[in-house]
Amino acid sequence: MWFGVLGAVEARSADGLVLAVGGPRVRGVLAMLALDAGRVVTAERLIDGLYGDDPPANAANALQSQISRLRHQLGRTGAVEGHPAGYRLPAEPQDVDAHRFEHLAETGRRELAAGRAREAAALLREALGLWRGPAFADVGDAPFARGQAVRLEEVRLGAVEDRIEAELALGAHRALVGELRDLVAAHPLRERVRGQLMRALYGGGRQAEALAAYEETRRVLAEELGAEPGADLAALHLAMLRSDPLPGASGPPAEREPRTGPDAGTGTAGAAVEEGAAGSGTAGDTRTGLPAQLTSFVGRSQELERVGGLLSEGRLVTLTGPGGAGKTRLAVEAAGRSPGEVYFADLAAVTDGAEVPQAVLGALGLRETGLAPPMPGRPVPGAAEKMIAALTGRRVLLVLDNCEHLIEAAAGLAARLLGACPTLRILATGREALGITGESLCPLSSLALPPAGTPAQEALGYPAVRLFADRAAAVRPGFTVDGANAGAVVRICRALDGQPLAIELAAARLRSLTAGEVAARLDDRFRLLSRGSRTAQPRHRTLRAVVEWSWDLLEEDERVLARRLTVFTGGATLEAATAVCGLPGEDVVEWLTGLADKSLVEVAGDRYRMLETIRAFCAERLAEAGEGERMRRAHADHFLGLALAAGPHLLGADQLRRLASLDAERDNLHAALRRATDAGDTERALRLLAALTPYLWMRGARGEGTGPAEEIIRSIGTRIPEGLEEEYAMCVFSIVSGGPRGEFGEHLDSVIETMVAIGRPPRQPFLTMLWGMAMGIPEPGVAASKKEQRALIGQDPWSRALGFLGDGLMMVHAMRVEEGERALSAALEGFQMVGERWGLSLTQSELARIAEWRGDTGRALALIEASMELSRELGADDDIAERLCRRALVRVQAGDAEGAARDAEQAMETARRAGAAEVLAQAHQALSRVARARGDTGRARRLLEEGLAACPTGWFGFEETRAGIMLDLGLLCEAAGEGAAALAWHRQVLGTAVAHRNMTLAAAVAGALCGVALLEGEDERAALLLGTAAALRGTALAPDAEAVRLESAARARLGDTAFDKAFEHGASATREQAWAVLVSEGSGGT
Repeated sequence: MWFGVLGAVEARSADGLVLAVGGPRVRGVLAMLALDAGRVVTAERLIDGLYGDDPPANAANALQSQISRLRHQLGRTGAVEGHPAGYRLPAEPQDVDAHRFEHLAETGRRELAAGRAREAAALLREALGLWRGPAFADVGDAPFARGQAVRLEEVRLGAVEDRIEAELALGAHRALVGELRDLVAAHPLRERVRGQLMRALYGGGRQAEALAAYEETRRVLAEELGAEPGADLAALHLAMLRSDPLPGASGPPAEREPRTGPDAGTGTAGAAVEEGAAGSGTAGDTRTGLPAQLTSFVGRSQELERVGGLLSEGRLVTLTGPGGAGKTRLAVEAAGRSPGEVYFADLAAVTDGAEVPQAVLGALGLRETGLAPPMPGRPVPGAAEKMIAALTGRRVLLVLDNCEHLIEAAAGLAARLLGACPTLRILATGREALGITGESLCPLSSLALPPAGTPAQEALGYPAVRLFADRAAAVRPGFTVDGANAGAVVRICRALDGQPLAIELAAARLRSLTAGEVAARLDDRFRLLSRGSRTAQPRHRTLRAVVEWSWDLLEEDERVLARRLTVFTGGATLEAATAVCGLPGEDVVEWLTGLADKSLVEVAGDRYRMLETIRAFCAERLAEAGEGERMRRAHADHFLGLALAAGPHLLGADQLRRLASLDAERDNLHAALRRATDAGDTERALRLLAALTPYLWMRGARGEGTGPAEEIIRSIGTRIPEGLEEEYAMCVFSIVSGGPRGEFGEHLDSVIETMVAIGRPPRQPFLTMLWGMAMGIPEPGVAASKKEQRALIGQDPWSRALGFLGDGLMMVHAMRVEEGERALSAALEGFQMVGERWGLSLTQSELARIAEWRGDTGRALALIEASMELSRELGADDDIAERLCRRALVRVQAGDAEGAARDAEQAMETARRAGAAEVLAQAHQALSRVARARGDTGRARRLLEEGLAACPTGWFGFEETRAGIMLDLGLLCEAAGEGAAALAWHRQVLGTAVAHRNMTLAAAVAGALCGVALLEGEDERAALLLGTAAALRGTALAPDAEAVRLESAARARLGDTAFDKAFEHGASATREQAWAVLVSEGSGGT
């Protein structure tokens, strides 16, 4: 699809058809998603962009409604994807006119800078042709549009100016005059446009009008700004007065020839220049001092292109980043590709700021003193004056490398040289910016890293891995990244944050270690990576030296903050840093800014993050200061408060935003829990885990809490701490709801006794849900259990909806389907009312089960899809995988084997990624049903056996999955004529059904036992068992395809009269009578 915002917001299908997108806010949502095509845009950002400071009370619901409308209007091919953090438009940037425009404009600008005016003009015309009117013309007054429209309009004007520049270079002076007059009238303060008008007039033979245009420019600037025309316009005016060829007439400014000859500006008193060095005044390919490189350049191609673009547009570019990020190497590569003269000044060895001018003077190849004696009364020119005299009028790129320890002196000299030498460009490197007007920054982030577990061939597509492989091959000939070592190499690169120097130091250790051995030793990275190149600067020979250099440049207050920030994992917001570090808020802002400026922390949005290597070094300083335990407690308390504050909002309409806020702090939350557990701080650990439990369940990550819960409960024992009864219960329920009870059965008994004794609704409503999940289906007649649970349910809307859900689940499992459906419908209404997605998704899934039993596959599929969409919004991968399995089974039943296979395979992949063993087993079962439908019983059996092996045991939910797989294995054996094997499988299933009083399973196994009876020639017993299955199932539910097949076979053998008699005998029984018949089957009775 094609998306447009440069004019009215529009979407076009692949065949060019314009799709109607109605409503300003819906168009606004589309525009914001298109501007970030292919990337996730948070719901909060969308709401802010639409409503600004005045959102409606139900902003989240309003946004969901607009997303829904947009999906409907775009259709399937352009559907907006839900994501845990927000929404994403699945399109490439080049499919959006704004991105396409900016790409073409930038490419045209580079072509212009390279002197290719004809190509530049064509690209710029194509770019400007994408505009259909004012940007975002029909999105109303949406706040996001104002700033974006201004920005895009500025880029458009720049592209117009560049296009005119290219056409002037091609000689189209006369044709441009009219357009330029209109532009000047519309933008009277744009000096570049006024200069272009003067050049067009002058080049067209209208010199007097060109001079008048200059005078008009001077008057307007003086009146409006109190300023004079800039140096470029002044030079243009002088050339017109002299009737000289215009500056830049043969190309863009970056390609103007330097002045030569007597007035080239070498001028001041006797300042001599060494032969062949900077003072020659010619524009050759001089590369003075630029270090020759002994290794290949890997992994910074995009940054290299960006630096080239910045140097073509501006005159001062600074590469910033932490030590070892590759700033010097990138600067050398960029300078080596720059046209004209290049000089390289390495300031690393300079220790006094006063020596900086002399060091740069030497790099330029200038003598320290003049050859001629000074004139009477005139002082000997200083180093700066000599550089200015030598550089004026020449196109030179000066590289100032390693400025961070001399920042004031380097900035002062750069500002002075740039102010006096209009054709000079400076490329600086340092751990912080120079901080002067006109500076363009190019921060160097980590090299791109592959996700953990990436295969070897894919991993080599990432720059960090390519760099490691290149440097490793240099010290261990023949080394390649392959399947055997890819995992270790990826772990190394990720552990070292993708930082080039650290990766090179690690690769150098392959002289004597394997990649796996290096990866295993990175916990002590400073000791491991302590052997760098002997020819490198001392501060680049070891990893510790790299970080120490940065640490030594910090002020003491910055060091205090830096060491305390190490308690955070995954970064910190300003609010969190202020709260945890125990420092005044105003000072934290200033010191954080200083750490960011000096590349000790990275800034991403509203978060400050330390690279792991820097964090490890600063953590040593934290331990030395004796502040570790105090910071741990402060960190845990802050994030406990965050989780507790989010809890109530997870159960309502604000759910997604609160989940996203916890996602952002997931690493910190886990770190706080792990540290509290390791430190034996059971109270904090209990409270943290209890507060995190709803979040983990809703994100489909409940397994992340099981390990810590087991460790905490083991350390406490069965004696529940006073005042922490609910937190203890949450931990125990988290354990037994996620797997077998095992050693925690006694703990569960203590919890049940304590919670019943409390006799009030819990402070955390989610505890009620865990109670039901842990207890499972009650025994018949144990109304007290259900009554106890109901007494513990609060009266808030979410808790009431949860109570109905629990009732519905119990009724459905007891095959009281009509009652269960009524309860589930009430739960559905309740969850919809509060806007809570997790409970709503679970309820829809259970209603889909009832529709499936009734043979209403259309309704079942619709409910499963709705449930899955909510799970996608929640980012709950294990729930998504479970819904995919369910849909696959329904599609098999409906005869759609191809669709079922796609769903089952996707479920298998998703379950593996989520670590959901039970759902992985269900995916095997679904694929087995597909194979069976296709007649491949051998593959069907293998898949079931693999699924059974993959499924855990112990928890009633796992046992139900295992029973379903065993039931299918029995059916396959029966179909193959293996009666004894089929009976063995079915009796195992029956044992599970009896143990858990699972009527659903009991009805299924009763029907399956009919097939075994037919194999044994017991036709009347087969008919009786089919009737028993009907009695257990109830008359409201349709028999499944298997029951229909078996009935047909039994009826054919017995005849209608005998079959109906035996069937009716079983079907007319009460459920308890039918249950007794089935139990007797399990013991071998008849």
